[in-house]
Amino acid sequence: MNKSLQDSVSMIKGVGEDAESNLAVMGIFTVGDLLEHFPYRYDDYRLRDLQEVKHEERITVEGKVHSEPSLVFYNRKRSRLTVHLLVGRYLIKVIFFNQPYLKKKINVQDTITVTGKWDQHRQTITAGEMKIGPYQMTTEFEPVYSIRGKLSVKQLRKFIKQAYQDYSNEIKENIPAFLREKYKLLDRKEAIFSLHFPKSQADVKQARRRIVYEEFLFFQLKMQALRKFERENSGGVSHQYDLTKLKEFISSLPFPLTNAQKRVVNEICADLKSPIRMNRLLQGDVGSGKTAVAAIALYASVTAGYQGALMVPTEILAEQHADSLFQLLEPMGVRLALLTSSVKGKKRNELLERLKDGEIDILIGTHALIQQDVFFHKLGLVITDEQHRFGVEQRRILREKGETPDVLFMTATPIPRTLAITAFGEMDVSTIDEMPAGRKTIETYWVKHEVLERVLGFVEKELSQGRQAYIICPLIEESDKLDVQNAIDVYDMLSNYYSNKYRVGLMHGRLPAQEKDEVMNLFSKNEVQILVSTTVVEVGVNVPNATIMVIYDAERFGLSQLHQLRGRVGRGSAQSFCVLLADPKTEVGKERMKIMTETNDGFVLSEKDLELRGPGDFFGKKQSGLPEFKVADMVHDYRTLETARKDAMELIHLDDFWTNPEYLSLKAFLEHAGIMDGEKLD
Repeated sequence: MNKSLQDSVSMIKGVGEDAESNLAVMGIFTVGDLLEHFPYRYDDYRLRDLQEVKHEERITVEGKVHSEPSLVFYNRKRSRLTVHLLVGRYLIKVIFFNQPYLKKKINVQDTITVTGKWDQHRQTITAGEMKIGPYQMTTEFEPVYSIRGKLSVKQLRKFIKQAYQDYSNEIKENIPAFLREKYKLLDRKEAIFSLHFPKSQADVKQARRRIVYEEFLFFQLKMQALRKFERENSGGVSHQYDLTKLKEFISSLPFPLTNAQKRVVNEICADLKSPIRMNRLLQGDVGSGKTAVAAIALYASVTAGYQGALMVPTEILAEQHADSLFQLLEPMGVRLALLTSSVKGKKRNELLERLKDGEIDILIGTHALIQQDVFFHKLGLVITDEQHRFGVEQRRILREKGETPDVLFMTATPIPRTLAITAFGEMDVSTIDEMPAGRKTIETYWVKHEVLERVLGFVEKELSQGRQAYIICPLIEESDKLDVQNAIDVYDMLSNYYSNKYRVGLMHGRLPAQEKDEVMNLFSKNEVQILVSTTVVEVGVNVPNATIMVIYDAERFGLSQLHQLRGRVGRGSAQSFCVLLADPKTEVGKERMKIMTETNDGFVLSEKDLELRGPGDFFGKKQSGLPEFKVADMVHDYRTLETARKDAMELIHLDDFWTNPEYLSLKAFLEHAGIMDGEKLD
């Protein structure tokens, strides 16, 4: 009988119906899935010298019991047993939680072996495992797997061992020999064996190196093939824009462009003119002037006889962009319209008719833009703002709205280079890394909640000068689970604190769109001086008169989000301030607050955020644009990611890539991924 890694896990001896269901919960359906369910860490049972171990490391030590064990009960079910252990020349404490029966088993002068977490500061091990007698371990190095459902780690190990025995000959090599030799990589079969059954840390290191490179290479191959295929086959729009008019428009702007804006405008204009479809990401910090660049690109498209579309995530932001673009472009004779879910009935039908007939040059709106009944007369350029949440597939669907329009994505979330080349690997990236002249740095302070009274006094001082303030809270209303400030409580408290002096407004995600707009309008007109809000103001509110931002429980936000929030102030000519109210309990939390007070550079912060939180959390939730790697880590394995990207680019552009048998497995992967089919590329 022919075996295949695509065989059902039920083919493995011992995997019955229950085990099959439990494995399915973990996303394991085939033998291949099982063999690629790698350990997330390894328990090291080798005896360690306490002088060499790090704080909070999991260690195994052997020692002599120095004094009578001490047992303390918290209530009927919870207890703590403390044993003083002489390990070499160190006298340490070993703590066992909820194992009172051990008191009778452990005697003074006994030699015991314990495994647990080492607290260097308290010279204590919180023990997870213990054996009476000298060190005798059957294995020094044991893999630990993530499990869900009713399956035990022991069962999973047994299934993986059986699967490897039965199917290891079906594990085929998928990286060309010259690359394996170049980087001295293990072959695939050996790497999978060493990840599941290592004898040492060195085994794991070599096996991991191989699998990390493989994961990155295949992901980057997909990205680079997509990029090459789209560039060669998209038949994009060649915008023959009117350069004289474009220069006149740039001269008419109320501010001179920064050098970074000029560079980015040139990159975009070159893309517009080229017959190859533009697929570009424009990233720039809050306030770096992306809207002006978008206006220039849209105007260029209109002078070439095409329509433009600008899509943004919220109605507030759509209206704000519409106001800005109307002011800049209407004097140039450009016809603009705004389409959001609030535009309904007859008004909507008339707008769609005018759009279809080419009577609207630029359409600004929310996701309403890509609904099925929206048709453009001649769409040449699509710009999306703050759409870093789109994955590769969604970006492709969006582009299909017109006849191969040029596409520009904008984000004010400075994306670390690591993420840019991973999540946006199939795109060109432009960066505005310079702020407009005369923009003052926002002064940022980190204070504890106990000095709130002083903070409110500081806010009042700013308000007395005619300024306005944002107060940000992590929650809308009281939560039993979390001891954090909520917007409704803070709103009530401030309304009372500043009663008869200043007007306080409340904004959060559960308010109807109309109420949100009402509050924002009042704040924009300074009819509300203090806006208490959740993070809904993170994107798309421009109130130059607001000079102070107070963020409650700031440790609950990531650096990038704090930076986005801070960017809501500092938009006028007056000095602005950001106060972080936080009592972080963890070292990471403290580090985050410290970094915020030290830099206003969004790109520096984004790299730090990525280091502290990891890629899965970078955008606030797991994004479809970010691949789920089984072993690779985009932050720690960054150099390998760069190498794999370079190799993938070279491979894709090789003349014989699609015909040479050496690259057969790579080509098969791309065809299986559905990026392209063999017919087009043979």
